[in-house]
Amino acid sequence: MANRHLSRTIAMQTLFVWDFNGKKKDLKEIIVDNFLNFAPEFDDGGFAEELSLGVFNNIEKIDNLIREYAPEWPIDQITMVDRNVLRLGIYELVFSEKMPPKVAINEAIEIAKNFGGESSGKFINGVLGSIYNKMPEEEKKKRENFSSFKEENKNTEA
Repeated sequence: MANRHLSRTIAMQTLFVWDFNGKKKDLKEIIVDNFLNFAPEFDDGGFAEELSLGVFNNIEKIDNLIREYAPEWPIDQITMVDRNVLRLGIYELVFSEKMPPKVAINEAIEIAKNFGGESSGKFINGVLGSIYNKMPEEEKKKRENFSSFKEENKNTEA
């Protein structure tokens, strides 16, 4: 499993536990537990924490996007796995400028397929695809270009 994918998986599991516990448990505590249980030797440079806290800090806006783009599915009726995969995917797609939009969507779909139900991947793809289609073209191009530049130059960074 690639490093970023593993980090996203840990972030999703963290959000799941947080959501399961009524959003009352400390996220940083859950992250530490998840690393100890699922990847004790793995150092992701804080990426899973960045993702989890990014969702936490934008939860109201993220949940409003879910309500807008999945209006036939009240948030509390979406399975907990799908809900938190969506939150993670929306955070990366809309709020984080570090990820190309199509990569954010594909990663969320893969996590949904691995942890969700039979139709989770399609559901996640539908919601995130709709959000992506409404993004301004300039934003899409900027994010793709920024990511290409970072990828091209990652081997020259110290």
